[in-house]
Amino acid sequence: MSVPEVVIIELGSQYTLLIQRSLRELGVRSVVFDPVGAQKWLGKHIPSAVILSGGAASVCDKDAPQPPKSILSLKRIDGRPVPILGICYGMQWLAQKLGGEVHSSLGHKEYGSAKIQFIGPSNDPVFAGPLVQEVWMSHGDTVTKVPPGFQVLAVGRWSSKERLCPPVMMTDGSRWGVQFHPEVTHTVHGKEMLENFLHSAGCKKDWVPRSLIAQIQDHAQREIGNRRAIFGFSGGVDSTTMLAILAPILKDRLLALTVDAGQLREGEVEEIRVHAQAVGATLRVMDVRQEFQEALSGAVDAEEKRNLFKQAYSHCFVRAAKEFGAAVVLQGTLAPDRIESGVTGGVLIKSHHNIGLDMGDLTQIHPIDHLFKYEIRALAQEIGLPESVSKRQPFPGPGLFVRIIGVPATLEKLAVVRWADARVREILIRHGKYNQLSQLVVAYVGVNTVGVKGDARVYGGAIVVRAVDTVDFMTAEGVHFSDEVEKDISSELTRHPDIVRVWYDPTKKPPATTELE
Repeated sequence: MSVPEVVIIELGSQYTLLIQRSLRELGVRSVVFDPVGAQKWLGKHIPSAVILSGGAASVCDKDAPQPPKSILSLKRIDGRPVPILGICYGMQWLAQKLGGEVHSSLGHKEYGSAKIQFIGPSNDPVFAGPLVQEVWMSHGDTVTKVPPGFQVLAVGRWSSKERLCPPVMMTDGSRWGVQFHPEVTHTVHGKEMLENFLHSAGCKKDWVPRSLIAQIQDHAQREIGNRRAIFGFSGGVDSTTMLAILAPILKDRLLALTVDAGQLREGEVEEIRVHAQAVGATLRVMDVRQEFQEALSGAVDAEEKRNLFKQAYSHCFVRAAKEFGAAVVLQGTLAPDRIESGVTGGVLIKSHHNIGLDMGDLTQIHPIDHLFKYEIRALAQEIGLPESVSKRQPFPGPGLFVRIIGVPATLEKLAVVRWADARVREILIRHGKYNQLSQLVVAYVGVNTVGVKGDARVYGGAIVVRAVDTVDFMTAEGVHFSDEVEKDISSELTRHPDIVRVWYDPTKKPPATTELE
């Protein structure tokens, strides 16, 4: 394949892979490098455009990330400068390096939705949308003076006093800086601005989803060689799609392994068997519920649960690999898993069970960890998998263990939340709502509250019902249910002797995450 059109320089942002995802949606391939990797890559290739990510650091810090200075003088074959888009930290770096001024953002960080006002010329090739619009901000520093030769295209705005603020968008005709995040869906016209930037840079559309299948197969075949491999199989859209792609080339050298540690939902083992059979894979279900009870005994904190789960999970794979004669472990890790785990340069949000595992001498491969959920769903449809796969909602690896909050995840508590989850799903399906959701979370909160059942005082826990609507699972809108739906759910769940209350959580992501812990 040809050289990607865009190089994205990672400067410590959680949103960097969202930039790459957005470019893919617009039909343009890109590569992501840290500053050192970018310097090496740029020594051999000339991209059509460069994008600088955001980041948590201050450009005033001594150890602040530094993109290669060479990008400021990078020229195309025709002698024109290679266009640059600096996002958030990237804009601040451009301003500082080119003679502007950057200061702390009035002593506090700006985070969340904000309004901006466009004040630049109407013929600017990148800006899109109305003159006043909402964007997503996440920064501590602010550009207070643009560099010589730059003009201010947009400024921030506080609606309460209609007070204009420092620049949030600037350009000199070949380089643009934006203080907000166009790659986040909360910036309503951000994708249009990215598309305009790509168009102004002359980027060609070179991304074909179908080509992903061959790329994934080639990558796996190259990494695995003639060795045997086991694959962590959950039956979800990620693992089933990946298994459908790899099973035909690995054949009897591949074993799909499902670890049943008590974390699975009602009827899930049966569904896993059906999905494995649908893609012609050999499946082994390892029943280790008692083993995991001992491993997680007494754990209450969610991160502790995840870490203990990872350790026990690793042991299962090491044991299964030895029995199968495998030297390779395949995982269906996605880009959001890497982002939240902090391995892409951002902060740790929460650990993921299939990242950072210690499996001794086993080679670990993550063939689809550069992709997002919507891309996997598209692949599942492309290769003809049933809707029970392509439209299946995500479910965390530790499963119900992290949907028990405030108390240890005993077999008894797992049974309670498993029952509640099944009943909520049944009710939402009956009301025609379940398939409209991106993800449903049903969790047990082990903080006892008082109630009355059968004229008697009862003291028990609560169930939290949370549903979200999202495209990329990096940002999400909380879903509000109708009074009728909430009444049906509450009435059904409180029939259980251990459930006293039902709470509903429609909080956005961010500030919340999809899961409660």
